[in-house]
Amino acid sequence: MTVQIDRHYLVEFQVSAERISQVRRIVAAHLRHWSLELHVRPVCRGVEELLTNVHRHVGDRDRCVVELRWSGRHLTVSVADGSTEMPRLLDGGGGGLGRVMALSDSWGTCRTDEGKVVWFTRYAKEPRTAGTMPTAPLPGGREFRRPPVAVVDTPADVTTTADAAPALV
Repeated sequence: MTVQIDRHYLVEFQVSAERISQVRRIVAAHLRHWSLELHVRPVCRGVEELLTNVHRHVGDRDRCVVELRWSGRHLTVSVADGSTEMPRLLDGGGGGLGRVMALSDSWGTCRTDEGKVVWFTRYAKEPRTAGTMPTAPLPGGREFRRPPVAVVDTPADVTTTADAAPALV
């Protein structure tokens, strides 16, 4: 049985260079909380690119909204701002949107009544957790087990350290 996941997070703030790094850390924390550790670096890089574009092209005067939505299959990240100027993908693809395109499965822009939204998605399937019950060996297969480790009592007058290098014989 698959449980439908619908996680959502939204933060609104005034754009500044300091806020970009703070929002990046917040996004990383939410992704880790949602067990999406494999997506932290690319998603945070994409968010950073979009926020840097807002800071560069719109300026510090504007507020923006970063939204994360994870359905259990797809993670959608959007950044909304109050500017009506639509971003363009440069021919060389080396700009911020080119990087976002490289980090995502899909991306896009759309106008809103208040300005615009730039978004990207990544395929982010619900992580599987390891079973807690041991599984039986396959029929006809051999089961390999480690031999038990012998426990040796250390005399009281002998001290050991974890950092000591093993003696070469």
